[in-house]
Amino acid sequence: MKKEAYKIHIIGAGVSGLIAAQVLENNGYSPIIIEATDRVGGRVKTDRFENYQLDHGFQVLLTAYPAAQKYLNFEALNLQHFISGAAIYKNGSQKIMGDPLRNISLLFPTLFSGIGNISDKFKILKLNTKLKKTTLEAIFTKPEKTTLQYLKDLGFSDDIILSFFKPFFAGIFLEPALETSSRMFEFVYKMFGEGFAALPKAGIEAIPKQLKANLKQTTFQFNTNVKSVAENQIILDDGTALESHSTIIATDPSRLIPNLIKKETEWKSCETLYFEAPSRAIQKPFIGLISNEDALINNIFYHTSLETESSGNQELLSVTVVKNHGLDTETLKNQVESELQKYCGANSYKFLKQYSISKALPKLNNLKYQLKPSETQASRHIFLAGDLQLNSSLNAAMLSGESAALGVIEALSNADLK
Repeated sequence: MKKEAYKIHIIGAGVSGLIAAQVLENNGYSPIIIEATDRVGGRVKTDRFENYQLDHGFQVLLTAYPAAQKYLNFEALNLQHFISGAAIYKNGSQKIMGDPLRNISLLFPTLFSGIGNISDKFKILKLNTKLKKTTLEAIFTKPEKTTLQYLKDLGFSDDIILSFFKPFFAGIFLEPALETSSRMFEFVYKMFGEGFAALPKAGIEAIPKQLKANLKQTTFQFNTNVKSVAENQIILDDGTALESHSTIIATDPSRLIPNLIKKETEWKSCETLYFEAPSRAIQKPFIGLISNEDALINNIFYHTSLETESSGNQELLSVTVVKNHGLDTETLKNQVESELQKYCGANSYKFLKQYSISKALPKLNNLKYQLKPSETQASRHIFLAGDLQLNSSLNAAMLSGESAALGVIEALSNADLK
């Protein structure tokens, strides 16, 4: 059978599904992507609201991600870089802590920030050096422990763990106790050390939009819900049955193939609230961290400290909450506004929009860096992709999409030989 005659379906037009389609196209196939929403991106989306760019949750691209370097055109994305550091709110004042090796002007603010002690600063430099010499593959073969235990074992003080590591990595892992695997900590820490955190000028959705624009032989079916997947068949919510030679599930597979996936995926949630402000409490593009453990707010960021395509009339502030709170929308908004004034000394905010993201990141154990193509195969004709197959990162989403597509190609090639 000619390659273009194969009916290969990809369920989910997130980053993983788009990469899978690209790899299939590169090898002569013409896949079909089925997407439940009206556009590509999955969890990586940006809305326009009152002329502001509102990402679905505070997200960044780490430029050191190997898969991102392979599949994305950074120049075309017009990436805007964060400064390598953070503005930490502690005891009613703002302290700057950053990487003086990246920006020498951060040396004295970091040394005299009052965050941690001199021993902590040397331990950070030692950790940087150690991880630069460690391969990504090696990181994901180490024994796992919690990130909190990892930091304690390295001898970091309680002060720097509470003031910096907890709020910074809680915003990445979306859980405040740092129970996430030490493999993920080392991976993310290494990526921050070897590149930059960045955002496309048009918002985070510019990433999947670029991936979609690269596709020339892929057909999209938007606003189409899949009910279940079986060997050689996909059943849609409206009862339509689609014939499929191979199917890549690039979304949560547990509800689509319960006979193959016995355990339902667990997810971490978060909430992001956007406000319009007359001025910035943090002038430069630093992430703002709230170091008080009693605070509901975890981190803040003024998106207009970076260049954006749509900038509105004032300043745009995002506030991220990762703690479970049980508050209704209005009470949460009021609590956040109160904390902004209490911890950051800022007020006069206009509430814009709230994103409650119930499935922000999958809860995973035994984290992996990558899979062999054959390891993505759930059954003879069904393959799995998505960050939940490896680890919670954009890099993992891309690598899993690549591996699943190569698994399909390998299986079809073997079938043709028989």
